[in-house]
Amino acid sequence: MTIDLHGSIGASSGRATEWESIDWTTVRAAVRRLQMRIAKAIRQTHHGKARALQWLLTHSYAAKLLAVKRVTENKGHHTPGVDGKVWRSDRQKLEALQHLKRRGYQPQPLRRTYLTKKNGKLRPLSIPTMLDRAQQALHTQALQPVAETCADNNSYGFREGRSCADAIGQCFNALAKSYAPVWVLEGDIKSCFDEISHEWLLDHIPMDRRVLHQWLKAGFMENQRLFPTTAGTPQGGLASPLLANLTLDGMEQAIRASIKPRRDKVNFIRYADDFVVTAASKDRLEQKVKPVIVDFLRERGLQLSAEKTLITPIAEGFNFLGQRVRKYGEKLLIKPTRQSVRSVLDKARQRIGSCHGMKPAVLIRKLNPILRGWANYHRHVVSKKTYSRIDYYLRVMLWRWARREHPNKSRGWIKRRYFSADPKGSFSVRTQDREGKERVRKVCRMAQTVIERHIKVRGQANPYEPVYVEYFEKRRCFAWRTYPVGKARAFGAGPDKIATQDATENKPDCRITSAEADLRKA
Repeated sequence: MTIDLHGSIGASSGRATEWESIDWTTVRAAVRRLQMRIAKAIRQTHHGKARALQWLLTHSYAAKLLAVKRVTENKGHHTPGVDGKVWRSDRQKLEALQHLKRRGYQPQPLRRTYLTKKNGKLRPLSIPTMLDRAQQALHTQALQPVAETCADNNSYGFREGRSCADAIGQCFNALAKSYAPVWVLEGDIKSCFDEISHEWLLDHIPMDRRVLHQWLKAGFMENQRLFPTTAGTPQGGLASPLLANLTLDGMEQAIRASIKPRRDKVNFIRYADDFVVTAASKDRLEQKVKPVIVDFLRERGLQLSAEKTLITPIAEGFNFLGQRVRKYGEKLLIKPTRQSVRSVLDKARQRIGSCHGMKPAVLIRKLNPILRGWANYHRHVVSKKTYSRIDYYLRVMLWRWARREHPNKSRGWIKRRYFSADPKGSFSVRTQDREGKERVRKVCRMAQTVIERHIKVRGQANPYEPVYVEYFEKRRCFAWRTYPVGKARAFGAGPDKIATQDATENKPDCRITSAEADLRKA
């Protein structure tokens, strides 16, 4: 069964009767076409036309299908709201489409729970109902093209096609050269999601004002009591990251308007509510940059965190997104932070301790995702020695686990049992798959992770512009986001002449041609 494109945009024809038979490629194409039209209208400052297209998108059947698909397949799809309902069956998903409409919509209060932060404090988490999540997913589809078109060039959090690796890559670009700025302002916004002014959001967010007002004033339930919400976008909703990004967009332009970026060597990098600003001197940051940031945030009901906002020389280094950025003489090195290393070791220790009495294959299956995920996150920076050190500590932990499981066995027996199946001596066991074939399961060795330098996304790239469609399509492939192993980055005569050459043989990389140089511009 396929969905008629014309019907999916506004009319009621071409409705799906079976969830599993929906052609999602056609559905996504229909929604994407409208989103690109919204972005084009914003670029041409046709705001009335953009609002009309947003209305059309939020009432389209294809957008409703994608909204329901998103909330029923993400990580939190098993978590209910205050009504205790979740959408599991195909019938429930199709019935939910009939309730995704503006007329008569009234959001229910949020279910309040708490998460423990690293410093021991509690972070409030507010969980909407499934219907409210679907409504947020529907309206964010119409708001994302606007947010991407109006976003700061060096904003990387919660944006399509951008990641932490891009933010760290921009830090390297701004600070690695010999003439780079030597002072850094580490900025952190105090309770960003919880303190954003509702009045500012209602006056400046380009979406359905009535629906936005209902979301912001829905309140939350805690211990069977209803509490009002007077400020902030509650963490836990699908729309909260997008609303926070729209609130903070414009900070880069405000900073650049108050100084001379080239002379003062000012660079701005932001990921969600964490940001860094560089400058040639400490006075520039204290007297010019910081007051502009304070005024910018005050207008939105926000303020800087006094304990986390610091001005640091690059020779001492600073922590950003779990990585330590520091300059040693003329050489900039980015490494995993000590807190991040300690965190992954604590998680591994807890996971190993919880597997007392279990089969070693179960322990390996539970431990590997933690190790592999952490190693992949830090594989773009100077991490090789850190990987080896973590592997050593893990081997000690696993050896102690084996000794605890078999207190009466000798060291040689334990080594033959748990450290001999893998030729390199990793903790491993031999098991059989469903077909009866023998295979070796082993704990992931971080030191085997290949260090590959990340190619930063272009600052002005917009996934909703036709000229960047091919660019983002290629960047979805891992090979187009990293430099090949053994390749060194080389710059040609012009600013756009970028290529990679073999570090030893000086051969050009066949994956980067002159026609593709602009697509891979860092």
